[in-house]
Amino acid sequence: MAKESSTVFELAVLGLLAENPMHGYELRKRLTATLGTIRAFSFGSLYPTLRRLETAGHVSTEEPVVDADAVPLSSRRSRVTYRITADGKERLADLLGDSGPQSWTDDGFGVHLAFFSRTSAEARMRILEGRRRRVEERREGQRSAAGRALDRLDTYTAELQQLGLESSDREVRWLNELIDAERGRLPDDRPRPPPTRRRDPTPPHPAAASPTGAPAPDHHQEDNQ
Repeated sequence: MAKESSTVFELAVLGLLAENPMHGYELRKRLTATLGTIRAFSFGSLYPTLRRLETAGHVSTEEPVVDADAVPLSSRRSRVTYRITADGKERLADLLGDSGPQSWTDDGFGVHLAFFSRTSAEARMRILEGRRRRVEERREGQRSAAGRALDRLDTYTAELQQLGLESSDREVRWLNELIDAERGRLPDDRPRPPPTRRRDPTPPHPAAASPTGAPAPDHHQEDNQ
């Protein structure tokens, strides 16, 4: 498994285990249900990743309670419960905040997007803008390739290239909408300055008047006299 793909898979596993401890089979089902439209997951890549995370201290295992009278389990491994550790939560936070080029790829972006609710606003914006640049570059390459090969393409190949261009156009428009929405939310996510104390608009109380309406005598002047 390539390093980039391995990191993306770590993010997916830790992100789901942060919600609930799970058995391996349950974790695989959640991966398929949550991210199956993005990429296919299998036991072949899941268990090596879990072992690697356990070795690093990011995941701990809990062996099943064995009932001597129960029917033996057909797969003991499937009943082991995996749970994220404190170090695993720190690792997850680092992965969620990583907005480098690996988070803009087809696989990386999809997994990051699935956990955007736990990602900081600044990291979300960087990932979305990076993904938009990546798709725009791909779209320009598709246009250039189609223009150069236009006379040599048969009808069906030309339609296939047109489909790719339209897909890139739709994704750019969709990303623009997400970015605009994030910009509208950014002020709410940023720290706000402490509220300033309001000044009392009531003017100072005037000097007390005498019963006759004349100003009250100045006792300081009387003392001086």
